[in-house]
Amino acid sequence: MTGLPCLMSNYIRPRRPGACLFLTITLAQRGSTTLIDRIDSLRRSVRASMASRPFQIDAWVVLPDHMHCVWTLPDGDDAYAARVQSIKARFSRDMPEGFRRASHVARREKGIWQRRFWEHHIRDTADYENHIAYCWHNPVKHELVERVEDWPYSSWHRDHA
Repeated sequence: MTGLPCLMSNYIRPRRPGACLFLTITLAQRGSTTLIDRIDSLRRSVRASMASRPFQIDAWVVLPDHMHCVWTLPDGDDAYAARVQSIKARFSRDMPEGFRRASHVARREKGIWQRRFWEHHIRDTADYENHIAYCWHNPVKHELVERVEDWPYSSWHRDHA
């Protein structure tokens, strides 16, 4: 031991109104297929969250245990974390009770999602295009399909219909 106090991470998310963001949202249990098994519940959760806090979906791909998306927030609005939390909470309410650690009980969580999520503020057109492509190619990267168009849970179909 070095004698230094244990410091907890105190991450402060950037806040840029009207931002375009790339997000990765992951289930707590890696290897699970919950997101595609319950895709209708996830879609309802996203629609309900969008109805209360609108945002633009530029790209979205849902894999068995995580999802990637590119969102653009309305002008003057920087509350992307609240939107992620709303989607996760609505989806969790539709899920059966499973194993929960004491920390899940204390926080009134079902333990379905990783507590945090990853975000990246899009910097420019090239960054935007790269992250859209990343979303769409992720099922191929994970060897779930051989071609982007073969994965049914992707906004690729909306944009290439």
